[in-house]
Amino acid sequence: MATAATPDASTSDAATRVPMDHRIHPGATIGFLAVLIGGLAFAGYSVVNDTQHVGETLALGAFAFLGLALVIALGFEFVNGFHDTANAVATVIYTHSLKPVFAVVWSGGWNFIGVLTSSGAVAYSVITLLPVDLILGVGSAGGYAMIFALLLAAVTWNLGTWWFGLPNSSSHALIGSILGVGLANQLIAGPGGTSGVDWSQATNVLLALLVSPLIGFGGSYLLLKAMKKVVPDPQLYEEPKADAPPPRGIRALLIFTCTAVSFAHGGNDGQKGMGLIMLILIGVAPTAYALNRTMPDGSTPQFVEAAAAAQTVFHAKAGGTTVADPQATLRTALRTHITDTPEVFAALDAVAGGITADLKAYGSLKATPAAKTKGLRNEMYVEYDTLRLLTKDETKAKASFPDGGAAKLTAYQKLLEKGTRFIPPWVKITVALALGLGTMVGWKRIVVTVGEKIGKTHLTYGMGAAAELMAASTILLAQVKGLPVSTTHILSSGVAGTMVADGAGLQASTVRNIALAWVTTLPAAMAIAGVLYWLFLTIVHGMGMN
Repeated sequence: MATAATPDASTSDAATRVPMDHRIHPGATIGFLAVLIGGLAFAGYSVVNDTQHVGETLALGAFAFLGLALVIALGFEFVNGFHDTANAVATVIYTHSLKPVFAVVWSGGWNFIGVLTSSGAVAYSVITLLPVDLILGVGSAGGYAMIFALLLAAVTWNLGTWWFGLPNSSSHALIGSILGVGLANQLIAGPGGTSGVDWSQATNVLLALLVSPLIGFGGSYLLLKAMKKVVPDPQLYEEPKADAPPPRGIRALLIFTCTAVSFAHGGNDGQKGMGLIMLILIGVAPTAYALNRTMPDGSTPQFVEAAAAAQTVFHAKAGGTTVADPQATLRTALRTHITDTPEVFAALDAVAGGITADLKAYGSLKATPAAKTKGLRNEMYVEYDTLRLLTKDETKAKASFPDGGAAKLTAYQKLLEKGTRFIPPWVKITVALALGLGTMVGWKRIVVTVGEKIGKTHLTYGMGAAAELMAASTILLAQVKGLPVSTTHILSSGVAGTMVADGAGLQASTVRNIALAWVTTLPAAMAIAGVLYWLFLTIVHGMGMN
């Protein structure tokens, strides 16, 4: 692992003007720990309450296992908080807009709000990268090995890069871990075995991770150039003076941009932890969490009607074809991504009929018996994912399913999504607490790198504003599209772009180290996760678990 660059004289002088070593009052430490423990207790209480409400009894061992998995998943978000939030506060700290301690507390609060207001689209975009067989069998030994392998791999890499002060991406680490598990799963199964990585989805995610830093760099470069023409206030482009805060208007702008990045980071990165937690909950407590039991009874007739409309499309495309095992046919289609065949449409028709019959028999999703929950969820999951592949290209879907057929499939798909892809409010709250509290510790190492070691001169007010405005905009746009991106790489690239635009130049050693972390994170996380998955799978199989 490369170490962080040694700052030159100008940045060393900058460091003396930005004191970050503050004594923490014991009361603040006690309050921090109380909130942390309270959040974990709230998660435990919520699990007990939800399972009891549906009549699901967890054995002590299962509850302990669930607790351990949740602690590790929340630990990932905690590490994500102190690893990534430094990027949001570096600019306000190094322009003296906010004191360091207040800045990280402020950022933590807006990370919290960002998580609570997020949609959950990014959460399931990340989860879809996993092999479909492991998702459907998440309660099996392979599913548990998968969860622990990818969580521990991501946390290990995050902690390692944080120790060396490198602005590594938590998104890269988690996605690399997921890809590592998928590849290992495929290698272990061998030819004709279980599924591996969903490369079509992986391509979209990896493209977003690749392009977003380039947007951060280029956009910040152009934005600073435009700001100098549109807002030619010389104070905006000067180096901060000693410990003096910036003029009131500039200070308000910088606090706003810090707030925007913190909010956007919470909304995007917090969802990754939500998706992992939902996998854990579905595996250990399927009766309570495999189906969205909060859907009202009145949604059942709507569901039945939408399924019937979709079945008219399936039946026409199947052309009288029948299949012996509809679910197996859909699983094969999801592995191969070959969906536009009569056999697949016949399978979709049959599975839709089974789902409709179950809902009519039970009356609603929330009335589904415990013994039938996992089966119904798996039927809805493979039906939804197959429809997602068929309709992801809207123009092609309209041509393939004319006369309103595409709209019928989309309406049915949305109801399937609501029934299986949801985030309970308590999951959002606990992830928000983990991410928000994580912002308040360990932030100094990354702040020093972003604030002192990217450019050869001190950040100006304009540089900080341009980099953060571009970062917040890019992250929020990605969230709308349901794509995970890296706050770290977008913002550090943005700072670099403003340095180049200002003619300040870059510190080659730091840029090299950041690029090295960017390039090595995916393969390193993949390798760690793959090895851990193989190891855990060997252990559980050795214990006779399936």
